[in-house]
Amino acid sequence: MSLLEFDCRLRYASGFQIDAAFSSDAAVTALWGPSGSGKTSILSMIAGLRRPDDGRIKLAGRVLFDRRQRIHLRPERRQIGYVFQGGLLFPHLNVRGNLVYGWRRRRAAARRMAVQRVVEVLDLGETLERMPHTLSGGQRQRVALGRALLSGAEWLLLDEPLTALDESLKERVVQYVELALKEWRIPAVYVTHDPAEVRRMATWVVRLEGGRVRAVGAPQQVLAHRGT
Repeated sequence: MSLLEFDCRLRYASGFQIDAAFSSDAAVTALWGPSGSGKTSILSMIAGLRRPDDGRIKLAGRVLFDRRQRIHLRPERRQIGYVFQGGLLFPHLNVRGNLVYGWRRRRAAARRMAVQRVVEVLDLGETLERMPHTLSGGQRQRVALGRALLSGAEWLLLDEPLTALDESLKERVVQYVELALKEWRIPAVYVTHDPAEVRRMATWVVRLEGGRVRAVGAPQQVLAHRGT
């Protein structure tokens, strides 16, 4: 049984259609491909933010969506942390409020991580009272990552978390992501169009084009096939 099993169809009003199937046992699975290939749509279906027209999604043996069985778990029941492009923090809450937003809504017995430890690992101690608009891009992404971890996530979905950052910040944020994944051993699905991020972050790659899976395998195999 694979950790992640995805087999779904989704058609947009524009005519664009996703018809993709893949599985992975990897700690970090990259969804890699050009803009408009369906990467974020697949991430949204896994998270429960977008409902497929047909198919099935399983994480660690747990069915999240199955059209035939009429299963469609709400996002809050999926135990998934989502890190969006640009962070998308709550603008009316300070850093502390953003971090503990989901954590406070979980029963004490279901809180898998200590707030202080997340703050330490992501080096957020000096930012806790600051508002999102005063943070750098790298700081916003670290807060978004911390919020996702503290939500009780058993999986992380990272949607091009470095896209909005300049080159000087990308390396620092990557290091924090690596630290967090190593500290809590949480499987992740990492969306990117950058081959360098695939090499750095992923242990398994799903290459997408036009809403379909074109290749699946280890990074060196998939990237070599594309000549990158």
